[in-house]
Amino acid sequence: MERLNTLLANLVLTVVFLFPVSCNSCQSQKNAGKEMVVQTYTKVSPDFNADSAYHFVERQVSFGPRVPGTVAHEACGDYLLEKLASFGAEVFEQKAQVTHYNGQDIPIRNIIGSFLPEKEKRLLLFAHWDTRPFADEESDPDAQTTPISGADDGASGVGVLLEVARQLQQQSPDIGVDIAFFDLEDWGQPSFDKKFVPGEWWCVGSRYWSEDPHKAGYKASFGILLDMVGAADATFLREGYSMQHAPSVVSNIWSTASLLGYGNFFLQRNGGYITDDHLPVIEIRGIPCANIINLKGDGFAPHWHTRRDDMRNISRETLRAAGETVLEVVYRE
Repeated sequence: MERLNTLLANLVLTVVFLFPVSCNSCQSQKNAGKEMVVQTYTKVSPDFNADSAYHFVERQVSFGPRVPGTVAHEACGDYLLEKLASFGAEVFEQKAQVTHYNGQDIPIRNIIGSFLPEKEKRLLLFAHWDTRPFADEESDPDAQTTPISGADDGASGVGVLLEVARQLQQQSPDIGVDIAFFDLEDWGQPSFDKKFVPGEWWCVGSRYWSEDPHKAGYKASFGILLDMVGAADATFLREGYSMQHAPSVVSNIWSTASLLGYGNFFLQRNGGYITDDHLPVIEIRGIPCANIINLKGDGFAPHWHTRRDDMRNISRETLRAAGETVLEVVYRE
């Protein structure tokens, strides 16, 4: 009897599952011969060269840690200045001395390249080019005072924007574009320093520029910050301050990435609130900005602020996803 009940149950299940299949089959037959319309997106921007962006990242790292006040920092700054000029930008340089949390006077150097400076409508693209003087996320206390290479944290965003600059020279967009490389973003008080000093010790270069931009009264329609955009497993979540102050900019970038097939990088999920270079630009200059940054929940990638932040982490595919998306946003304006 139990076996009979099992057979009957299987028969009922077979009928239940066969019925919708047969209906789908009928619908397929009805649709047979009809032309299926597949919507495709046609890109309007020039092709982003990921090999070129990778080279720009590698070249920065080759100078060594770009800690403000060092020979490597000065040499890399000269290189960035020369590259922007070679791509046809009108180049501006801001130099200043700032007193930091430890009482040390530190030289800063902001580098800005303006494309189509005659255009009234402008877009601001930016990244920080300095590297952290401490690997304070290392588990070994003896390694925590070592400066990092900053292949991802610093060089990746700059490398992408140098390739964007190269493309702007070859094909002009309809709007003016300003590319800013801000200094002294990453010299905040280290975690191993237990004597807390109140003050604004992060994003010093972008704060300096926001208070005194390269052109008096500077305005842009919106801005895009690129920070840590090179790691192979990068996930760009919708950063909190970006969503608070520039939700339409975030929507524009993330929807463009999806159209280009980069939805696996630009996830439709909210991330944490990150103190980064976009914040002073938003708060002081009043420019709505979105931060494209690799977030893992409310934290960062495992190589963040460690000696492991080197070229081994850098992926051409991630550079392409970030760079091609930014280029497309620019050329759609």
